Amino acid sequence: MADVPGAPGSNQTTDPAFAAAAAALLRRVPESIIAPTLTRMTDLVSLLGDPQHSAPAIHITGTNGKTSTSRMIESLLRAFGLRTGGYTSPHLITPRERILLEGEPIPEDRFVAGYEEIAPYLQLVDDRSAAAGGPPLSFFEAMTALAYVCFADAPVEVSVIEVGMGGRWDATNVVDGQVAVVTPISIDHVEYLGSDLAGIAAEKAGIIKPGSIAVLGQQELAAAEVLLREALRVEAIVAREGVEFGVIRRDVGVGGQLISLQGLGGNYEDIFLPLHGAHQAHNAVLALVAVESFLGGGRGVLDPDVVRAGFAQATSPGRLEVVRRSPTVLLDAAHNPAGALALAEAVADSFAFDRLIGVVAILADKDARGVLEALEPVLDQVVVTASSSPRALAVAALFELAGEVFGFDRVTQVPRLIDAIDVAVALAEEAGEVGGAGVLITGSVATAGEARALFSRNG
Repeated sequence: MADVPGAPGSNQTTDPAFAAAAAALLRRVPESIIAPTLTRMTDLVSLLGDPQHSAPAIHITGTNGKTSTSRMIESLLRAFGLRTGGYTSPHLITPRERILLEGEPIPEDRFVAGYEEIAPYLQLVDDRSAAAGGPPLSFFEAMTALAYVCFADAPVEVSVIEVGMGGRWDATNVVDGQVAVVTPISIDHVEYLGSDLAGIAAEKAGIIKPGSIAVLGQQELAAAEVLLREALRVEAIVAREGVEFGVIRRDVGVGGQLISLQGLGGNYEDIFLPLHGAHQAHNAVLALVAVESFLGGGRGVLDPDVVRAGFAQATSPGRLEVVRRSPTVLLDAAHNPAGALALAEAVADSFAFDRLIGVVAILADKDARGVLEALEPVLDQVVVTASSSPRALAVAALFELAGEVFGFDRVTQVPRLIDAIDVAVALAEEAGEVGGAGVLITGSVATAGEARALFSRNG
């Protein structure tokens, strides 16, 4: 359920202090608008006593898979008895989702206490930046500082920190990760990171710190060369998927998949992972090796039963998540071509729909055509719409693009997401055998979050 008044799906009264704190943060510069520098963030955490150093950290970057990998790392660490903090972004419904304490969104009272602790320093840094002709702290910078303070106050024994964008100048990068994880890199956020894969990799390589362990997912050659060069420069130990570790086997199962993984310390057989798609198996092996590296530098096999328990309790909301049955309704936060391709492959791999209807709403600054082209092979029809995000691509423009990709006879346009879902469900039900029909809602995190709130509100 939504915690912020006015958020999609909001149907409960929350603590007014929390609502006020959340609203104050959300009034700041949106995280989609970046001033690429660590100057303000370094100033802020220095004033706060450098809370990011209160516990060792595992730092995660990449283009897709960061959140799922972060959540699996955190789940494994908890299974091994550690008190964890997790920081992911963006949120689906409430900002509390971004700050996890032992796997759960931070309680409202702790969110408020943390905000009250940092608020005077936010203003001080805003004033200093303005005096130097710079912008105020953004929502993401403030949230990152809030997470670090909450982790220090808890206290946690290890923090799992997901980069927001890039790496080198990302607000999270005031932390020095003992382990740096880089999921596969592809083209995204071109307005800030550019369209050159090597250049994007150079920015993301900025989280690899001297003496750390760099756990690298499978990369295209141009990205791999940059990451390895930076790891060598800072004398980091490198573990590469497909060389030092990897996925041995995966079999689709009910509610997820059964996987066997080769870690740094040995093999781990017959792990049930309650997440769908080959990409999640690859995220899982990155998580495993990150935890191996953190707990013992990759020396020796971890207790396989504890590893199995950690993966069994892993969740990743908004990632090929089933929110309704009869017909089955899935939602996924895929928002770029690489993510949409992984989603399409996962749907084909894990589900046996006779008919699948897409509900697609994409942000205007994304490669909408690339997303649609990736989804086209698995969707029989598509209902294009818009989320409530101010960055949403206009429905008429998305309709034209979808018509070019799918053929206009397979495309319907509906202005509001809630109505588009109803239309898609009706189209799925028209197939006759409801069990063989489904609906897939995707295109952005905003789309998945708004849909998730609607289904949560409606039971």
